[in-house]
Amino acid sequence: MPPPTLLDRREFLLAAAAAPVLSACNLPAAAGRTREARLVAAPIRHPVRGDAHPPIDAWAYGGSIPGPLIRARQGDRLRVELENRLAQPTTVHWHGIRLPNAMDGVPGVTQQAVPPQGRFTYEFALPDAGTFWYHPHVRSSEQLDRGLYGLLIVDEPEPPAVDRDLAWVLDDWRLTQWGAVSESFGSPHDISHAGRIGNAITVNGLPPQDLRVRPHERIRLRLLNVANARIFALQFEGPQPVVIALDGQPVTPHRPPDGRIVLAPGMRCDLVLDATGAAGERHAVFDTFYPRQAFDLLHLVYEGAAVRAKPRPEPPLLPPNRLPEPELAQAVTHQLRFEGGMMGRMHRATLDGQSLPMMALLRRGKAWAVNGVVSSGHGEGLHAGHGHAEPPVLVLERGRSYVLAMVNDSSWHHPIHLHGHHFRVIRRNGRSTAHQEWRDTVLMDPNERVDIAFVADNPGDWMLHCHVLEHQDGGMMAVFRVA
Repeated sequence: MPPPTLLDRREFLLAAAAAPVLSACNLPAAAGRTREARLVAAPIRHPVRGDAHPPIDAWAYGGSIPGPLIRARQGDRLRVELENRLAQPTTVHWHGIRLPNAMDGVPGVTQQAVPPQGRFTYEFALPDAGTFWYHPHVRSSEQLDRGLYGLLIVDEPEPPAVDRDLAWVLDDWRLTQWGAVSESFGSPHDISHAGRIGNAITVNGLPPQDLRVRPHERIRLRLLNVANARIFALQFEGPQPVVIALDGQPVTPHRPPDGRIVLAPGMRCDLVLDATGAAGERHAVFDTFYPRQAFDLLHLVYEGAAVRAKPRPEPPLLPPNRLPEPELAQAVTHQLRFEGGMMGRMHRATLDGQSLPMMALLRRGKAWAVNGVVSSGHGEGLHAGHGHAEPPVLVLERGRSYVLAMVNDSSWHHPIHLHGHHFRVIRRNGRSTAHQEWRDTVLMDPNERVDIAFVADNPGDWMLHCHVLEHQDGGMMAVFRVA
């Protein structure tokens, strides 16, 4: 098989390509077929500020940012060869995919990091349809921020009828006054506060561009936040989109609460956008998560003749993936406390078996803990590739249902990501959630409690961490074991 189709960055945002056309090899996939791809991680020059400015030194998979679009059909197998042409070790983590533990891409836990000039082949089945992505799990806060990430789309056997299937990969970059990537990785301020928030926004690796739509056109829009720390809250002026999937998993179709689609790092959202405006209209899509820094991301520009005489009916529920349903009545509950950071209540925590005060932790580049224990890195620190497994924070019985009662005992936001599993978000601050949605990454507000439920059905040692990557570097990372 040739590698999956690679879309041009501009086409990725604007092309009128429907799902069957975008599938690997431009042909519908037969069930169970093996898809093959090759990812070469290497330095590139990239026009992150557009063609009017000099390109920057960046890193990428396959010479493009985002990396090659990998597209397959639910039930296919994926075989990907990684070649590392960086000066650092690296891996690939397949974010949101339920796969065998050995393919999860975490150095010191599931595999050895791939050294410079080394290769590694990942192979696994794709049990779930949805929007997923891939990125390194070695020195993540640096390697992602330099451009190493890509989109993985697994199509349903019968995708919903839309006129176009598009993706917006949202990112921010911290650039110096000379337009280069800032080398301030791992700064104490970023670790102990909100993380590395950039000053240049991109959509699919380039400055945001207006999206041209036709009246009564129906678009499936896949949103993915790959930023280190920035949280987006997108609001659509004019016709309101309908949320149909979160983190790749179908959800009851609904309008976003308060009209805001909140995407923390690592999170995805699939929308159905019905363009019900008239030719000549312009509707803004703006970001309001940080109220004092709200901005227009781009505009929907209506032009041309209507696609059809009247709008389509409301979008249907996507077919569910076959996730094991947790039995809440028999579930075992474990508490997880995420604490630390500036303006927090954590005065000391345990690092490498030693109880240390907060100031001593800060001097070692640490500021966060899970249940009082600070992660030493698992290969994520400055000496990546030499990580070591730490004792698991939880040991779970395979096949049993669990509730994790997670408390954010800090003044900062934390998107918590579980590897190898999806979970239902069942309660926030003791109140049942409206949709009991399946996710693999859940955003916790400051001082919030979130209860999640899942079946521990995937054996192995799995990561649990904050996807604000500077918080992960600073200690908010742990292992849970399913045995």
